[in-house]
Amino acid sequence: MDFLERTDIWISPYRLRSRGFLNSLSNRREFFGVLIRIGEGYGCIHPWPELGDPPLEKCLDDLRGRRFWPIVRRALRCAEFDNAARSREESLFEEMEIPRSHATLSQIDTKELAAAVEAGFDAVKMKAGRDLKAETAFLETMYAAYPQLRWRLDFNESLDPATADAFLTNLSTQARTVIDFIEDISPFSEIVWGKLWEKHRVRLAVDRESAPHRKCAQVMIIKPAVDEPFPLAESAAMNGQAVVFTSYMDHPLGQAFAAWEAARMGLMFPGITATCGLQTHHLFDKDVFTESLGAWNPEFTIPEGTGLGFDDALASLAWVKL
Repeated sequence: MDFLERTDIWISPYRLRSRGFLNSLSNRREFFGVLIRIGEGYGCIHPWPELGDPPLEKCLDDLRGRRFWPIVRRALRCAEFDNAARSREESLFEEMEIPRSHATLSQIDTKELAAAVEAGFDAVKMKAGRDLKAETAFLETMYAAYPQLRWRLDFNESLDPATADAFLTNLSTQARTVIDFIEDISPFSEIVWGKLWEKHRVRLAVDRESAPHRKCAQVMIIKPAVDEPFPLAESAAMNGQAVVFTSYMDHPLGQAFAAWEAARMGLMFPGITATCGLQTHHLFDKDVFTESLGAWNPEFTIPEGTGLGFDDALASLAWVKL
């Protein structure tokens, strides 16, 4: 039987609490998901309904039945890879080189920015779109304080095309030079994004609508929690686009899967992977899993154990048959 068709599934629900709001589309600070176990392998389902995912209960219904949703199928794929390594008592990360990460700021925070610089980050991704005026002022002030930083702004498609154009128009010349890229500045459109790039020459990154042949984007964001990486990376390589792997701001197990996929695609497409976004465990209250990912810094800490790691923590959880 194909691994994706197996029905002997066990689940362990979890709750994460964030230290602040995580993007412009969500006012939540508590996030619910489940870890799944199939054989010896583990996966993570952490839906974001605000970003188009089905609610958790619908994900579980899908897991019991069709397995149609990408977030469900990717959790199964994660468990499959993890199972293969654990059955051999090996780590998935053996001989893998994980890319460095940017620092993710969920909001304007001068203290957290200073901590990121102190920790060694040279790129910062700031969630934007809640207060455009304040966010622009913050950027214009902070690039002078930290001229070595490259900035990545993520709007989660919260701006309409006219507002996106106005935002780019009003940026100072210096601010433009320190922006690495702007992610999902508005709902994806080949025509709109093409015009924004032609007019402003600020790199645009596609995330929510990532798909092969999004040629008007200069950067492809790949989230292994919901994306099948190979076709996206292959298309990006053909189109001369940079690739940035990011976590789904999910459970540390899911973050480890994103890190492993980033390393795996780096082997398949040498040189395509830019600084990634794999360090998001600091956004949540600490627990045994986040502690296993170590300190917040650009280098990903590989969790100890077989497969994706976390052996002792996973064994200590309560599991129920789906």
